[in-house]
Amino acid sequence: MFSAARSADSNIDDICKLFRSTGYSSQPGAKRPPNYPESYFSRVPINETFISMVIGRLRSDDIYNQVSAYPLPEHRSTALATQAAMLYVTLYFDASILHTQQAKMREIKNYGCLMVISIYMGISVNLAEAWEPYKAAKTALNYTLDLSNVKEQASRSAAVTERVHTQVQQFLKEGCLREELVLDNIPKLLNCLRDCNVAIRWLMLHTADLGYDPNSKRLRQIKDQVLTDSKYNPKILFQLLLDTAQFEFILKEMFKQMLSEKQAKWESYRKEGSERMAELADVFSGVKPLTRVEKNENLQAWFREISKQIMSLNYEDSTAAGRKTVQLIQALEEVQEFHQLESNLQVCQFLADSRKFLHQMIRTINIKEEVLITMQIVGDLSYAWQLIDSFTSIMQESIRASPSMVTKLRATFLKLASALDMPLLRINQANSPDLLSVSQYYSGELVSYVRKVLQIIPESMFTSLLKIIKLQTHDIIEVPTRLDKDKLRDYAQLGPRYEVAKLTHAISIFTEGILMMKTTLVGIIKVDPKQLLEDGIRKELVKRVALALHRGLTFNPKAKPSELMPKLKDMAATMDGFHRSFEYIQDYVNIYGLKIWQEEVSRIINYNVEQECNNFLRTKIQDWQSIYQSTHIPIPKFAPVDESVTFIGRLCREILRITDPKVACYIDQLNTWYDMKTHQETFLSMFQKTVMHDRGVHEALKSLMKSVSPLKGIVANCAKVYSTAVAKTQKIWAAYLDAIMKVGQMQILRRQIANELNYSCRFDSKHLAAALENLNTAILADIEAHYQDPSLPCPKEDNTLLYEITAYLEAAGIHNPLNKIYITTKRLPYFPIVNFLFLISQLPKLQYSKNLGMVCKKPADPIDWPPLVLGLLTLLKQFHSRYTEQFLALIGQFIRSTMEQCTRYLFPLSLRVLKVLADLQVALMLPLA
Repeated sequence: MFSAARSADSNIDDICKLFRSTGYSSQPGAKRPPNYPESYFSRVPINETFISMVIGRLRSDDIYNQVSAYPLPEHRSTALATQAAMLYVTLYFDASILHTQQAKMREIKNYGCLMVISIYMGISVNLAEAWEPYKAAKTALNYTLDLSNVKEQASRSAAVTERVHTQVQQFLKEGCLREELVLDNIPKLLNCLRDCNVAIRWLMLHTADLGYDPNSKRLRQIKDQVLTDSKYNPKILFQLLLDTAQFEFILKEMFKQMLSEKQAKWESYRKEGSERMAELADVFSGVKPLTRVEKNENLQAWFREISKQIMSLNYEDSTAAGRKTVQLIQALEEVQEFHQLESNLQVCQFLADSRKFLHQMIRTINIKEEVLITMQIVGDLSYAWQLIDSFTSIMQESIRASPSMVTKLRATFLKLASALDMPLLRINQANSPDLLSVSQYYSGELVSYVRKVLQIIPESMFTSLLKIIKLQTHDIIEVPTRLDKDKLRDYAQLGPRYEVAKLTHAISIFTEGILMMKTTLVGIIKVDPKQLLEDGIRKELVKRVALALHRGLTFNPKAKPSELMPKLKDMAATMDGFHRSFEYIQDYVNIYGLKIWQEEVSRIINYNVEQECNNFLRTKIQDWQSIYQSTHIPIPKFAPVDESVTFIGRLCREILRITDPKVACYIDQLNTWYDMKTHQETFLSMFQKTVMHDRGVHEALKSLMKSVSPLKGIVANCAKVYSTAVAKTQKIWAAYLDAIMKVGQMQILRRQIANELNYSCRFDSKHLAAALENLNTAILADIEAHYQDPSLPCPKEDNTLLYEITAYLEAAGIHNPLNKIYITTKRLPYFPIVNFLFLISQLPKLQYSKNLGMVCKKPADPIDWPPLVLGLLTLLKQFHSRYTEQFLALIGQFIRSTMEQCTRYLFPLSLRVLKVLADLQVALMLPLA
């Protein structure tokens, strides 16, 4: 922890020194800084004697006990690979060895024939490049890097690869790996496994692009030599890796099963052998009749003794039991020969069975865990943690060609999981609490790679699915409920229907391929193939639907007429095609297609709404915070094409543009907007700035308040009072009108959306709609009863019921946007009278129609009555109810005063009064609708 006050034991300077930049870059082709990494390691001095002892042990001893698993001399470099990686790093702590001590470097290089070594979790280093600046190290490499030696090593690798691949394929033939053959040929099988893994390791490390600097001519030449002489073919190498992994997996599973059954089988064989000897003793006793067997007390006693000897064998002392079993087998062979028992077939059979059981006991007692440990050591694939990604395209092409390939890939993924042993070994030995988190991380990385490889199956399925969509949408005619016999041939459409069946079969084959993988434990994460398939289908669906929405809902704001309806119709056809095809194939792939469709489309919409709302939020919701975003099934983000972030914003802005009250008139009776010219179908900060800070407006409002007080009275000379106030405040109404009508326009759109949601909910899910309505009514009744009688129960503030039910009600359209409070507000002086003046200032621009209600008087004077009224109502709803009461009182006073003036001077009732009466009726009725 940093402290401003420097203390005696502060390590801040040392930490800064350690973490200071070295200038090193891991980018391909980047030059290594001078004296790197020895200068970096020297920042924290380590005792030279200790370094020398470590290097000495690493040079001379097999500290990881790997040589026992690799007894052949040609496998020495592989056996000491882990140790070599440690030594490579440790040498940089004493760079003088690399620079000047040629004898030591020659001894170190005698580790083997590897030019490329793996340090940790797939990080590879080419020694020719890494040791170029060091004289002694470079000299020690001269023979290894000689082209004749490279050719010899590569040619030997090619020969070994060809030989072992043939052997492995032979072992993998059906019925070859039987228990008896495995037990009799353990050394041979392990040798084959060693050769396979050594060949794979050498080829993967020495042919990978990561191991060679593309700017070095010498390294390029060496790489070309390796590729040529090793006859490198990535597909053949990948096939060898697959076959080796499958061979290794089968052997491991067999040995695990045999180990678990070892004692039970051994005791069973012992019992069978003992019983055979006891039965033979009974035969020679004369008690048990057997054809042509005379009584022989010596043989009877001997066989009884052998029976006891067999039963006395002890499973726990396997060495003594093995030796004694061999002696018993020899004794049974001798007794058959010396006592001329060959003439009796029954006795010979009994002896043969007994020897067979004794042989089985020897085989079984030799099943040891050391074989599994050797296979685990030999099968290490940690060096390929990064290199394996270069084979991803080959894996996917193989799966596309043969979905059953997934079963072999399962074994390869499990083999790759051996890489987890390396980072976890020391953590486990130290009993660190980080074991679980590190295991979780690396297991998660491996599972992500498994998902990446197997994603080709959903991609291939969707390629076929798109063809099905096209056929179902454009080619296949839907068969009517009733059909004339003579028209049957026209509707049969055998060609397109055969094509659909063929594509459906291909999809089901892909599904079968991934389900053959079975549930697998990858590291500490259990991978369920069915869940993997469903996640893959969801991921591909999300990617394609999101792309369709992004491309399909892009509008040109200058287009006339608007592109909205044509593009929505095209989008509806696209989405309907996805929906129908998902519904069609769900039974063939054994998934809940429509459930997946509803969940993922809903998630896409909600995520894009959330991202669009970020424009209006101070605290943005990032992807990792979003409840709609997922790591395994990510919703793609696209670059904005205009001011909107997502297609939701573009859609909203296009709807707002074509329903703008300046260019469109909303007819409430028809629920439709009409263009004012063509008649075709188609707040608070501003208040404070323009009203409260304008001295002239402020004085006019103050004067009007005096004139209209009290509100229950009549305003004398009302025409002059109102017209004067309107004239003095005229300059503020243009901006105010825009703001009010925008709010009203959005409220109308909200009402239309709510109506559409409610209609769909009642039609598609009537039980849900009825349940929500009843629950809502019951909750409101309980709340109302509670306020009348506080002793009755009511949902408390910490109860989430009201919030949760509100989300459901809004999703089902069971709500009224006009009654909703959107913001919290403060008290504003003159607020009711400002809105009253605003309303009467706009009335001259409107005229009353019996059929349509209030409509704009002149097209050049854009004002629309429904958005105006709803905007005012929404604005008043955000404030205390007394503001609404004062606003309505001012309107009532205006009507009374105007009628009084007309009656007193015998004027006919003005059209303005009629309009205000109609307006007031509409204003009071709309919120109740």
